[in-house]
Amino acid sequence: MTTHTVTALLFDVDGTLVDSNDAHAHAWVAAFAENGIAVDFAHVRRCIGMGGDKLMVTVSGVEEHSPAGSAIGKRRSEIFAERFLPHLKPFRDAGRLVAELKGRGYTIVAASSAKRDELQPLLRVAAAETLMDASTSSDDAANSKPDPDIVRAALKRANASPTDAVMIGDTPYDVEASRRAGVPMIAFRCGGWADFDLKGAIALYDGPWDLLSGLESSPLGPRKGSGFRL
Repeated sequence: MTTHTVTALLFDVDGTLVDSNDAHAHAWVAAFAENGIAVDFAHVRRCIGMGGDKLMVTVSGVEEHSPAGSAIGKRRSEIFAERFLPHLKPFRDAGRLVAELKGRGYTIVAASSAKRDELQPLLRVAAAETLMDASTSSDDAANSKPDPDIVRAALKRANASPTDAVMIGDTPYDVEASRRAGVPMIAFRCGGWADFDLKGAIALYDGPWDLLSGLESSPLGPRKGSGFRL
């Protein structure tokens, strides 16, 4: 049994604070289609949360750095920014949750698979941009989720060890990345995944509103530095 004394919280953003997972999947499908490749939406949707490089190979066999991969990736970013980003909404109480945890003295770091130029607009949607002590994106990691690089980069930004931190995310790729980094994770169902998919999380909540309402009895405890056993 290991006691974790929590001082840092690492937040995924897409599907955790912002209702954007479907939008990302639609943008990918459209970008593939424009480049003459038909992919199944349901297959793409289940890959949202892993890095774009891994998603591309998984759903189509196309390598990110190939000519086709570069064209698809560029077009996906354009489609997402033009068609979907302006219409995204935060999950209920997303900003309030982050603000409450920040007010309790936690160091808050975004640990996202999003590209850097997409991450800040997403944090604005979540009303959390000014609440983050730091942020990490896919640009800060050699390997994307479910590899642990982004989580480890976020730990470094938080000046925290794995036993000082908790990850908050919504996909099995967050769960795996956190596990491989040695960081316990709280999972949200609002990203569209079933409880079985999120096996390995230390706690499950419906979304930001659910954790906020149950914060005192959550693994985070009533204050910064609260300990819990794994």
